[in-house]
Amino acid sequence: MSAEANVGVVGLAAMGASLARNLARHGNRVAVYNRHYSRTEHLLDDYGDEGEFYPAKTVKEFVDLLERPRTAIIMVKAGAATDAVIDELAEYMEPGDIIVDGGNSYFKDTIRREKELRAKGLHFVGMGVSGGEEGALLGPSMMPGGSDASWERLKPILESIAAKADDGEPCVMHVGENGAGHFVKMVHNGIEYADMQLIAESYDIMRRGLGMTPDEIGDVFARWNGTDLDSYLIEITAEVLHKKDPQTGKPLVDVILDHAGMKGTGTWTVQTALELGVPVTGIAEAVFARGLSDQTALRDKAQADPFEGPDGHIELGVETREAFIERIRQALYASKIVAYAQGFNEISRAAETYGWDIDMAHLARIWRAGCIIRAKFLDRISEAFEDGAADVSLLFAPYFKQGIEASESDWRHVVATTAEVGLPAPVFSSSLAYFDGLRARRLPAALIQGQRDLFGAHTYRRVDQPGAWHILWAEPGQREVRMAD
Repeated sequence: MSAEANVGVVGLAAMGASLARNLARHGNRVAVYNRHYSRTEHLLDDYGDEGEFYPAKTVKEFVDLLERPRTAIIMVKAGAATDAVIDELAEYMEPGDIIVDGGNSYFKDTIRREKELRAKGLHFVGMGVSGGEEGALLGPSMMPGGSDASWERLKPILESIAAKADDGEPCVMHVGENGAGHFVKMVHNGIEYADMQLIAESYDIMRRGLGMTPDEIGDVFARWNGTDLDSYLIEITAEVLHKKDPQTGKPLVDVILDHAGMKGTGTWTVQTALELGVPVTGIAEAVFARGLSDQTALRDKAQADPFEGPDGHIELGVETREAFIERIRQALYASKIVAYAQGFNEISRAAETYGWDIDMAHLARIWRAGCIIRAKFLDRISEAFEDGAADVSLLFAPYFKQGIEASESDWRHVVATTAEVGLPAPVFSSSLAYFDGLRARRLPAALIQGQRDLFGAHTYRRVDQPGAWHILWAEPGQREVRMAD
């Protein structure tokens, strides 16, 4: 079998098939393999005229179809399935060949895999791919990690299929070594969790708090998409809220079970943030909100709407509906800034910890198109990192600082109102608490550290003298002693 393909795709489910078609449409010669050959046949029968495809029935046939040095992109389920495919490919590949994992793998698994394959002379690239099935076909945002040498070979292939921002820049970049690509995709998804939950909280306030219909709320989101909230998620929210159920004619949102699923990246984002010591409170509350939605028995037992009025909605006692809707928009904008700031803080800390040289301004730019969290203000985020204004946090960059200051009063009003009437708004609330905590001149952590010293001799630091100190709480005199630094 002659080597004719310049790139191959393993795994032809929705994402893999779409990516293979995208590659072929852009002049790449694409070898394709799936464990069940019927999927390969389906791809060729339906889309074989879109470009050059070279089907394989076995992994060895697939590898033999690839030109040396070989490039194979695997699009299979994260975890054991990914390891199995890597092992199969590595059996037939040669030093200098590249294996790219385009799934949502855990970044520590990617670090492990890269080390193992490097020992065999193979390049391994963990690549985040955002945009879903549509993005994979029409142009995703891609975040490959791995070595500089692998990036040089992958760059023309990936740039050919990447989404293009309004200025024409391809939405793909070499993020950094080993697990960097999958790490930033993980945090991208964490930000996505927070963004989606904030939108859901806004919807809930309008639906249960103001008694608005899904169509009316959809109209609001459509208007908001023409403001500084302009983004893919706001755009599709309007579409979902306007959609009618084909079976009943009711608003589709009313017949969807109120349980939001998770596939792991949001949880990993929060777990990793805890390991790194970075507070990502908005993202964490969004993850917990999805978990709460699945607590069916608990929710059934606890159900009560003490503030619900006779017409079925909660009386907010607001000035006018339109005025309060504007307050919600401002609160959403401010909380959204916090979510992005927390996500970028986590990426910055990880870059320091793992030795990744991540260009934060460039990263923001490749999220401007193709990906799920694409938004109008990503240009502003990129600018803030370019000029150093976001080096500590996006919240301190003048553009975003001014935006939050303009929204602050409305943000507080929305959080206070929802708390008073019993409408849950966990990400609105936690984002505001994070903002207030950052600005506090002194936090109550001093008391906590005093408690820790009393029950566990954990020591504390003084504001007026260096070193670690400890009170001998059990002694009658309770002397203070200076411990080793």
